[in-house]
Amino acid sequence: MTAGGGAPPVDRTARTPRGARTRAKLLTAAEEVFATVGYHEASIVKITEEAGVALGTFYTHFEGKKEIFDTVVLDLSQRVRHAMSEASTGVDDRLEAERAGFRAFFAFTAQHPALYRIIRQAEFVSPEVMRRHYDNIVDGYASGLESARSRGEIRDVDPVVAAWALMGAGELIGMRWVLWEDADAIPEAVYEGLMDVIRGALAPTTTAGTDPGNDEGRVQ
Repeated sequence: MTAGGGAPPVDRTARTPRGARTRAKLLTAAEEVFATVGYHEASIVKITEEAGVALGTFYTHFEGKKEIFDTVVLDLSQRVRHAMSEASTGVDDRLEAERAGFRAFFAFTAQHPALYRIIRQAEFVSPEVMRRHYDNIVDGYASGLESARSRGEIRDVDPVVAAWALMGAGELIGMRWVLWEDADAIPEAVYEGLMDVIRGALAPTTTAGTDPGNDEGRVQ
């Protein structure tokens, strides 16, 4: 018993490779079911049928539908952040890192349209987990922008505000031209249009040692 008199939490950590594989199957199945029929129409029976595992096996890994939904949200969040981080790793110039990161984001959303559908459900089903998803993205994004600002690679913007604004722009662009169009990739002209907006928002307006009033000193 806990000090408060309640039952201790059940440790559902997968302890064997087989258990880890079963848990992964359940998460993949839940992602598909939640994205297809929505949280309220989804059921544990549907999830286990999609995963091809016995109903009782579900409770070895998850307490119920809400817990697996939250886990799916955070799993998708971690995977998209990893894809973006991996794509931009080793890119020294911040604006080029923006290009690589957004390219990876749009590729991920094309392959995993559930990201949009499930995150939007989370606004009503689990708002605290939806906020964790966005906060986790912005924390890393703002940190990268702050570092770039200190190196003079971007202009003197508020890194937190810029992170939220650019994340929102990327999310809506992806929704319009990837999700709504059921596209395999974002149209190149749309991608370049967004990159032009990002460059305008972040690029230093003058190079070092030039007259701010001299157009020759402006970054094109």
